[in-house]
Amino acid sequence: MQTLIDTHAHLYSSKFDSDRPEMVRRAIAAGVTRMYLPNIDSESIDAMLALEAAFPDNCFAMMGLHPSHVKPETYEQELALVEDWLGRRQWAGVGETGIDLYWDKTTLPIQQIAFARQIEWAKDLNLPVIIHARDSNEECLELVKAGQDGRLRGIFHCFSGTAEQARRMIDLGFMLGIGGTLTYPKSELPVVLRDIPLEHIVLETDAPYLPPVPHRGKRNESAYVRLVAETLSEVKVLPVSEIARVTTANALRMFA
Repeated sequence: MQTLIDTHAHLYSSKFDSDRPEMVRRAIAAGVTRMYLPNIDSESIDAMLALEAAFPDNCFAMMGLHPSHVKPETYEQELALVEDWLGRRQWAGVGETGIDLYWDKTTLPIQQIAFARQIEWAKDLNLPVIIHARDSNEECLELVKAGQDGRLRGIFHCFSGTAEQARRMIDLGFMLGIGGTLTYPKSELPVVLRDIPLEHIVLETDAPYLPPVPHRGKRNESAYVRLVAETLSEVKVLPVSEIARVTTANALRMFA
């Protein structure tokens, strides 16, 4: 069975409280040997670290502040905590960070501050930055371009942009995180990704969110990244084994 990597999964979510160890073992049995855990805020850290401790060879924690949790009254304290944790130990990456204009446009100025600060920490620590860009590809690209000094690398998680935006992200040294939305009937991703070289793509689930077909409406989990790989193989007209080989190598290179 080909090895796969889930580059983005919130497996510490309370939605897995009833069967978390079994869910992780299902992923491993499906060939998903590494699962990267993006942080949300101060309240998700303990559960994330507990999962990493339980599966140290398979689950790898990242540290950051999610843009939807950047709030006027707390974001400075939250960022201070992120900075403190980044200095305590080795992490797989910085994130997830970025900008979210779907839920709250009024916090854009402080989201930009938080994102820019986390970009600098990623560069200083030589870590990839994991970018959440919901309804904000252009805003995120602007800050990435401003921060790119040759040291910045990372993943545009849950990529949903145009082919032109994809090329700009790649030119800035980033990979595209592709998950369950690729399998949705109305998705435009198959057309966009057709001409994007596989060397710039990594796979993800965003579990427990955005489950692929045929699991829409249910809880997502890391084992389902194989369904994303199978759909991408149809899009690229390549064997699943080649999709697995290249995207796994991409992820290992990104998180090295």
